[in-house]
Amino acid sequence: MSPDEHADDEPAAAAAAGATVAAAPVAGATDAAAPVGGATNPAAAIEQLFPAAGPGPLDDDALLALYGREDRHPSPTTADGWVRVNVVSSLDGSATAEGVSGGLGGPADLRVFDLLRRLADVVLVAAGTVRNEGYGPMRLHDADVAWRRARDLPDHPAFAIVSGSLALDAASRVFTEAPVRPVVLTHAEAPADRRAALAAVADVVDCGADAVDVAVVRRALVERGLAQIHCEGGPGLLGALVAADAVDELCLTVSPVLEGGDGPRIARGGAGQGLRSMRLAHVLRAGDMLLTRYRRP
Repeated sequence: MSPDEHADDEPAAAAAAGATVAAAPVAGATDAAAPVGGATNPAAAIEQLFPAAGPGPLDDDALLALYGREDRHPSPTTADGWVRVNVVSSLDGSATAEGVSGGLGGPADLRVFDLLRRLADVVLVAAGTVRNEGYGPMRLHDADVAWRRARDLPDHPAFAIVSGSLALDAASRVFTEAPVRPVVLTHAEAPADRRAALAAVADVVDCGADAVDVAVVRRALVERGLAQIHCEGGPGLLGALVAADAVDELCLTVSPVLEGGDGPRIARGGAGQGLRSMRLAHVLRAGDMLLTRYRRP
């Protein structure tokens, strides 16, 4: 796919060349499947390095305590919501493995991937990533649903897709089997015929006059009561969020591999606005893989 085709499905600020990449492995996570094992799958065992904690692997409750937030819903102190981004990269900064996106993670990364969805009000993804990574309906595992019900949360997070071109298949399972009506975030000049087709299966929301404005995207989601925004990419969407200074938290998995080549960065495009400092919240280890979490100072 050409850069121009990719640019149609990312915010205007992120229309630079590069492949659209998922933030973490999607296979087995977008559809209901056997629960991802923490205690039963040794490859998914995770321990805490920083801040120092007791020895031994963390169970799901401990991981949820590390990643969870108390201010789940909009309030005077959370009027702008909270944008968490989850991505994975190689040691040398590539967002792909041998040219294929989604190949850098592993069982532990997938375990955290699922838990972050459990915590979210909405999962935000660019349309190019939805297509390229073969996303299905935003349906959680049974254990995740039970956890959310016990806390008076909806069974599943909403699925919000950013697309300037509206090049999405209204007949795909993303829409036809969605447990919650998806939201498509676009702009006022998006093609009218595509808008009409998608409006039958999703809420189509304008977030800009002639290009998608991620600041408006954020505000539109919070106004719907979706304050905990969990972004899974791709790089153009992350680049636009960085340019808008809209990233509150970055969960970065560092895969213990060297990729080389011309693999894309986890973020691309967006007008440079200078460096933004982030504070290290924790570091987890799964074998030689590191799972880091950075927050706004």
